[in-house]
Amino acid sequence: MSASLRRTPLYDRHLEAGAKIVDFAGWEMPVQYSGVREEHLAVRSSCGIFDVSHMGEIETSGPGAADLLQRLLSNDVTKLAIGGAQYSVLCRQDGGVLDDLFTYRLGADRFLTVTNASNHERDLAWFREHAAGHTGVTVADAIDSWAMLAVQGPIAREIAQAIADGPLPERMTCASGRLAGAEVLVCGTGYTGEEGVELLCPPEDAPSLWDALVARGAHPAGLGARDTLRMEVCFHLYGNDLMVDRGPIEAGLGWCCREDTGFIGSDAVAAVRASGPAERLVAFEIDGPGIARQGNPVAGGGEVTSGTLSPCLGAGIGMAYVPAEQAAPGTRLDIDVRGKMRPAVVKQKPLYRKGS
Repeated sequence: MSASLRRTPLYDRHLEAGAKIVDFAGWEMPVQYSGVREEHLAVRSSCGIFDVSHMGEIETSGPGAADLLQRLLSNDVTKLAIGGAQYSVLCRQDGGVLDDLFTYRLGADRFLTVTNASNHERDLAWFREHAAGHTGVTVADAIDSWAMLAVQGPIAREIAQAIADGPLPERMTCASGRLAGAEVLVCGTGYTGEEGVELLCPPEDAPSLWDALVARGAHPAGLGARDTLRMEVCFHLYGNDLMVDRGPIEAGLGWCCREDTGFIGSDAVAAVRASGPAERLVAFEIDGPGIARQGNPVAGGGEVTSGTLSPCLGAGIGMAYVPAEQAAPGTRLDIDVRGKMRPAVVKQKPLYRKGS
């Protein structure tokens, strides 16, 4: 690995657990430990633990913080109560998506926004650029202040609760607490379609927190399983399913866009919503053998953005942008996979549902 790559506070734990380490967005990250399929199924059946300390954090504070975020974020920040969590996208003026984000309201005038690792520096610059036009607001890079662990699965909350000094916050809320003796921001969010929490803590406390959760039965899981899990439930990955060349309506994220707030790009998003997008992001399942991958062309227009073999469904699945007239569930598609046409069917999202 290049000496310029960053390491999370849990790097040594990953090596001890036999992880395969890869370069991901400039970080040395575990892609798998025992195997992607085993880790995936552990999250679906019991509990997995992910090191997501490569994610970025931006703290926005001061009496003007809410006004700034209302201008930047696509969702309605005024609806975000103290201790609440909110998903949104960050758009350019033309509606192109710069990133998708989670924002937590920590106080009346204090917010923490989690960015994708590959976009953190760009997002931070965007926040600071637009903060210059707002009074009473401070934008701070908080990436070095936090480590982040994701504990996900049917018994994830039970495992986390066992080392917590108080009750865990509910889904889509956050609260400060102590877990295994560490001060932790506990967030009822995740990226797997399972119950669980995301835990933000000081970097020096991350190893002991990791050890306590693993000792309780959390199965270490890498980025490979994180990717297959999110594809089964059709969660977006920036750089695959989201990009500056397409807007949130095309991506099926109109639900987190409140154009009446006047966020940057709202006029462009409203225009697409009103006229209808020329293409839509759909979920598909391969009808037969084969696995489609990002960049594979779809006959008649469009392309695959994400694809994998689903450990739970036992079939090739993925997402693709296709012409709007081909987006209805049940529509047949043909996908060019390395020169061989593979038949596929547009499916209702999510592809995987609990208990299915």
